[in-house]
Amino acid sequence: MGLKQKSKDLRDRMRNALKGGGDKAIEKQKAIGKLTARERIIKLLDPKSFHEYDLFVEHAGKDFDMNKKYLPGDGVITGTGLLSGHPVCIYAQDFTVAGGSLGWMHAKKITKIMDHALKLKVPIIGINDSGGARIQEGVNSLA
Repeated sequence: MGLKQKSKDLRDRMRNALKGGGDKAIEKQKAIGKLTARERIIKLLDPKSFHEYDLFVEHAGKDFDMNKKYLPGDGVITGTGLLSGHPVCIYAQDFTVAGGSLGWMHAKKITKIMDHALKLKVPIIGINDSGGARIQEGVNSLA
């Protein structure tokens, strides 16, 4: 596979991941007057300051046919940005992806951005919009 094809594949993967749970889930979110997780982050932070981490992380569940499901970012968006010119770390649970449910990789992404905030000595902002723990993955995510 050539470089052009690899670049196209990467852009396609990014486009899919950035859609979260997909058009239908986003429309449902909008119908009840809610912004998507990514829109909330973009609206809160200074323009063009958000830098997303771990866009391609996927869930680790194998039981209950979870290995057949694609959950972009494992239902949480994490990163850094500026708020009124000040650096912050931020995460937002994405309800369009499995109801924003907390899975093991979802939890790892949140704790990773929390650790990053501690290291940088900056505030962290958490936007919670979740149906709770993802039962299919057991209690690992709660650890």
